[in-house]
Amino acid sequence: MPKPLPLLSIPLPCRTKKIPRIFTVLLLPIFLSGCLPYLFHLGKEQSSIILGREKIEDILNLPGLDLKTKQKLYLIQDARNFAIGELALNEKGGFEYYTKLEREEIGWNVSASEALELKSYTWWFPIAGTVPYKGFFDKQMAIALEKELQSEGFDTRIRAIGGYSTLGWFSDPVLSPQLSWPDHRLVGLVFHEMAHATVYLPGDSTLNESYASYVEEKGIEIYYTKKEGEASTNLQKFKKEKVRREVTLNLLKKYAEELKTLYSSTLDTENKWIQKKSITAKFKEEVILKKLVPEEKSKEFLAREWNNEDFLGALRYHSGEVSFESLFLKSGKNFQQFHKEVKKLFDLPEEDRKQFLNKNL
Repeated sequence: MPKPLPLLSIPLPCRTKKIPRIFTVLLLPIFLSGCLPYLFHLGKEQSSIILGREKIEDILNLPGLDLKTKQKLYLIQDARNFAIGELALNEKGGFEYYTKLEREEIGWNVSASEALELKSYTWWFPIAGTVPYKGFFDKQMAIALEKELQSEGFDTRIRAIGGYSTLGWFSDPVLSPQLSWPDHRLVGLVFHEMAHATVYLPGDSTLNESYASYVEEKGIEIYYTKKEGEASTNLQKFKKEKVRREVTLNLLKKYAEELKTLYSSTLDTENKWIQKKSITAKFKEEVILKKLVPEEKSKEFLAREWNNEDFLGALRYHSGEVSFESLFLKSGKNFQQFHKEVKKLFDLPEEDRKQFLNKNL
């Protein structure tokens, strides 16, 4: 399967199931005292990223800068300007700076779900609200949490973080591991993360991520069409990837529905487990049949245990494309108006927002 698209953020504090808002102020001191090691870890690494950043324009003026790095940084500058001028995204969304990391990955997110229900395990954080993942800059800390969740019976997954946003609280830099990305994905990263700094509803990760993914994909298409024309090599690569992703997502939705039906059935637990394994095995076989995984990686894919969190994690980023497209057309293809229309969704009850995102199912 392709590397996960950029994730939202490594949230600022710690773990717990959702806490009613009325108790937030009263319980916050207790909450913070219970997760100081995690806070220290995040604070230390985030401070290192912020303190280690340099203005992209200053780096571009350095003598002896290699051509590849220079090209990528110029591309980021251009994408940022396009995001502000053409996509009406918040200029506080970052990408004015660059930080070199001494590791190959930015960080790791831990996600989990119920084993016999398509329901995400969640953490609550001030600012970000309820989110279905917890981020780390240290992989061993992520592994330790995953093992803890597995011991409690949850389906789990650790994913490398492609990118994250502090939602405009800081000017987030581009990070050195991201410079190895293909050009069109790097452009998409800028649009995706700047979208998070433009429209964000605390506690609704599916809406937030699906909106940002829509802006990312629509933005890439418009960017390369305007910059390089319909024959753009980058545009063709993007369109080919999008077709493959849409086929994969349709399969995910199909088998997720089978799992939902199974979990809501009257079968006993043992038989639900048996049927769950059968459904996930059929899903993997169909992925291979449709050649959605490179042939050289097919054995690895088939051997990998697939669970509920894999379905939830993928669908979290790509729901409501049809609905967002309708909203974009309703806005006269004007991004500034489109962002306003998306913000109106904030006033809807949670169930109505879910229906909005599921119109294309």
